[in-house]
Amino acid sequence: MTKDKRNYQTCSSPWVKCIYGRLAFLCLAAAAIRYWLIFFSKYQSLIADHIEVSTPLNAWKRVKEGLYLFSIGINPYYGDMLHETPTSLFFYQFITESLGLSTGHIFIIFDIITATFLFLVTRQYMFMVYIEREENKSSYSKNIEEYLYTNENFRRAPLYVAATFLFNPYTILNCVGFTTTVFFNFFLSVFLYLLLSRKFFLCSLFLAFCTSMSFYSIILVVPMCLHAYKQFNGNFRAIFSMISFLVNFLVIMFIGHLLDKTDSFLENVYGFIITVPDLKPNIGLFWYFFTEMFDHFRELFIYSFQINATILYLIPLALKFHNDVFLLITALLYISTIFKSYPCVGDVGLVLSLLPCYKHLFNYSQQQFLILVIYIISFCLGPIVWHLWIYSNSANANFYFGVTLAFAVAQIFLVTDILFVHIKREFCLYFGKKSRIGGKEAILVLE
Repeated sequence: MTKDKRNYQTCSSPWVKCIYGRLAFLCLAAAAIRYWLIFFSKYQSLIADHIEVSTPLNAWKRVKEGLYLFSIGINPYYGDMLHETPTSLFFYQFITESLGLSTGHIFIIFDIITATFLFLVTRQYMFMVYIEREENKSSYSKNIEEYLYTNENFRRAPLYVAATFLFNPYTILNCVGFTTTVFFNFFLSVFLYLLLSRKFFLCSLFLAFCTSMSFYSIILVVPMCLHAYKQFNGNFRAIFSMISFLVNFLVIMFIGHLLDKTDSFLENVYGFIITVPDLKPNIGLFWYFFTEMFDHFRELFIYSFQINATILYLIPLALKFHNDVFLLITALLYISTIFKSYPCVGDVGLVLSLLPCYKHLFNYSQQQFLILVIYIISFCLGPIVWHLWIYSNSANANFYFGVTLAFAVAQIFLVTDILFVHIKREFCLYFGKKSRIGGKEAILVLE
C-alpha cells in the first residue's frame, strides 16, 4: 500500500468503520420503497406506461413480446415493435430464466448493485482528487483553503452519491416502471468503476455493452483514452483501450448477427435511434420539432440534432477538461441525456446522482435555486399537462412541450454552471482571489 493510500485511509478512518453499514442501511431502505411500489401499490402499471419513464427503446413490455416471438421462432425485428439488440435480448432472457426471480426482484437487485458501484466509483474518484491535492498543494496560491476539497468531502461524497441514486424520484420511477435503462445504468456504473480502477480492457468491454444498448455512449471512448494516456504517460495504453473497445463492440455485433441471422436489428435499433421515426412525446426535444418540420427538411435537421447530441461538444470539452476525466464524463452524460432522441427519467436520475462529487462547488453556483425550482415544477407539471392534453382534451402539444423545454433548460443551466464554477475554482487555486484591474488590486469572487 502506498503512502498516499495510507494517508487517505487515515484521514477518513473514523468514517470507514461504519461507512459500509450505512450503505447497507440505505440500500435496504431504498429496496423497501421499490418493493412496496412494485408489489403492494397500484401504481406500478401506471408508472410503467407513462411516457416520461418508458420509451420505445426501453419499455419492458416490448422486451417480453420480443422474447416470446424469439422463443416460437419468429424474428422479433420484423415490424416496429422491438428496438433492443439481440445480445441485450439474450442477456434479458438469461437473467430472467437463470435467476429464478420475479421481474420486480430482478430490477430491484440491479438498481441496488448500480448504487453500490456508484459508491465505489466515487471512492475511487475522491482518492484521485486527494492524490492530486497532495501533489499540487505546494503550487497552490495562498489563502485558498475554502476552494479545496476537505476531508469531510472525501468521507461523505460516496454515501451522498449512493443516497442520491437510491432515493432520487427519477431512478425510483425508472426501477418501478421496469425499463431496460436499469440495466444500462448498471453497465455504465461498472464501466466507470473499471475506468477509475485502470482496468482498461474490462472497461472497454463494458463500454462496448453500453454502446450496443445506447449508441450515444460511444462518445465516452474519448475520456477513456484520455484517462489511459494520463495514467500511464504514453500513447500505447490509449491506443490499446481504443482498439479493445472496437474489437469488443465488433464481437458484440457479430454475436448479434449470429442470433438474428438477418441483420435486421441494425435498422430497428441504431437506425431507429438515428432517424427518429417514432414521434411519440417524451421528455426530449426531438418529437415536437420533427412533428412540426416539413419532410423535405427532415434529413438536414436530423443530422444537425444528432451531431449536437454527440460530437459537437465532445472535442472542446475534452480539450478543456482532459485533466479531470470524471468531470468530462459527467458533462458528456448530461449533454447526451438532454439531446438524445429518446431520453427518459432513468437517464436523468443517473447523472443527477453524480452531483455530490462536486458538492464543494455548490456554494459558488449562480443558478442552483433557479435550477431546483424548474426541476420541481417540471416534475410536477409534466404528468398534469399530459393528462390535460390526452385525457381531458383541454390542452395541446404546446403545453407539454413547454414543460419538456423548461426541463431541458434546467439541465443545460446545471451542467454549464458546474463547468464554469469548476474553471473559476481552478483559476483561484493557482492565482488566488486577488487580481489587478486598472492597476488597482481587486478580488475575484466566485458568485
